[in-house]
Amino acid sequence: MGLFGNKLEGGLMDVIRCDEQEYLVWKWRPSGDANSTKKENAIRYGSSLRVKDGELAVFVYQQKDGSMQDFIVGPFDQTIKTANFPILSSIVGLAFGGASPFQAEIYFINLSGNIQVKFGIPYFDVFDPRFLDFAVPMAARGTITFNITDYSSFIKLNRLINFELDDFNKQIKDAVTKYVKGIITNIPADNGMPVLQMERKLLDINDLIASRLKERLENDFGVNMKGFDLASIDVDKESEGYAELRKVTADQISKTTVAQTDVNIKNLNDVQSINALNMEETLRVQREEAQRAQKLQTEANFMGAHALNQQTEVLKTGAESLGSMGNMNIGSGGGGMNPAGMMTGMMMGGAMGNQMAGMMNAMGQNMNQQQNTPPPPPQILYSVSVNGQTTGPFNWQQLQQMAQNGQLEHNTHVWKQGMAAWEQASNVQELTALFGAVPPPPPMP
Repeated sequence: MGLFGNKLEGGLMDVIRCDEQEYLVWKWRPSGDANSTKKENAIRYGSSLRVKDGELAVFVYQQKDGSMQDFIVGPFDQTIKTANFPILSSIVGLAFGGASPFQAEIYFINLSGNIQVKFGIPYFDVFDPRFLDFAVPMAARGTITFNITDYSSFIKLNRLINFELDDFNKQIKDAVTKYVKGIITNIPADNGMPVLQMERKLLDINDLIASRLKERLENDFGVNMKGFDLASIDVDKESEGYAELRKVTADQISKTTVAQTDVNIKNLNDVQSINALNMEETLRVQREEAQRAQKLQTEANFMGAHALNQQTEVLKTGAESLGSMGNMNIGSGGGGMNPAGMMTGMMMGGAMGNQMAGMMNAMGQNMNQQQNTPPPPPQILYSVSVNGQTTGPFNWQQLQQMAQNGQLEHNTHVWKQGMAAWEQASNVQELTALFGAVPPPPPMP
C-alpha cells in the first residue's frame, strides 16, 4: 500500500535533495529555516527523494523509545513509498493506518568526498634520552585527509542534529595535534632515534604517526583516514638546548672515533706481531728440519763407508787365506808347492776380486750420487698485504699460483723475516721471476 494515496492532500509537493557542493553532513529543510521545528520535519504528501551517487540520505524518526533511522544510498530518484522505507512503513502502518503524514529529520551524508584538515603544532620540547639536560624545541605541520565509509558507525558516534563541519574538523585537528606531539616527543626513547637526526627521518616518523592515528579516528570519530602527510619537523636551531646538545654530541663522536682508531691500530700491531712470531717459529722449525736431514745424510754416508771398510777387511782376509792355499798339502804327502791348491786359490781369488770390485763400484756410485744431489732449495715464505690486512705466510708455489690468478701483482706489498719494512713485490729480486710468465696489462685504447 502506498504511503501517499492522494497527492492532493496536505499542500505542495517537496523534492528532497542536496545541492551543496562541499559538505560532509547536511540537513534538508523545506523552507531553508535554521530552526528545527515539527513543521519543518513534516514530510508533505507526494514528496520525492533524490539521492546522487556517492550520497546517503538518513531519515531520523523521533519515537518515545528513542530515534530510528532509514538509510537510502544513492543513486535514488523516486516518490517516497513504504516499500523503500522499512522503518517508516512500520511506524506509519501502526500509528495511522498508512494514510497520514509523518515527522522525520532528513540528513545527507557525503560518502565520496574527501575532507582535508591542515594542522600546525608550535614549538614543544623534545629530549634525547642520552642527554636529558638539553631540551630541543621542535614544531610540526602537515595535512590529514579523511572521508566516511562506514556511515552506520559515523552516525552512532556523532550527533547529526545541528552538525557543523567546522566543529567536527576542530575535533579532528585536536586529536591529530595530540597524537603528533605525543609520538614525536617519545620517538627518541621508544625508537632509539637521536634528536638531531629526526629532521632526516621525516618519512619514518610520518608512517609511525599514521599507523597510530588511523585507528583512533576510526574508533572515536567513525571516519576513514585516507592519508596523513607530515610536511615538516622544524627544529629551533637558535635555541640554547640545540647548541648544547650539538656540542656534546660532537665531542662524544670525536672521542668514539679516536678510541676506535686506537683500537684498530692496536689490533693491526697485534696482528703484525703475531705474524712475525709465526714467521720466526716457522723458520726455526725449517732450520731444525734441515739440520736434522743433514745429520741423517751424514750418518748414512758414515754408515756406508764403515760397511765398505768392513767388507774390505773381510775380502782381504779371504784373499790372504786363498793365497796360502798354494802351500796346502792336499794329499801328496810332502810340503812345497801345491799346483791344485794354487789353481783353486786363483779361481776363488778372482771371484772374490770381481765381487769386491763390484761392491766398490756400487758404493762409489752411491756416494757420488749423494754428493752430486743438490741440497733442497731454501723455503721462501712471504706475507702479503691484501686490502690492508696481512695474509700468509705463503711459500714459493703458493706465491706462484697467486701471481697466475692475479692475486699477487707487481705493486702488491710483501714482507718476510729480516725485511725492515713492506716492499712492492716488483722491488724484491727473488720474486721478480714470479711475474715473468704473467702478461702485463693491455695498453690503454
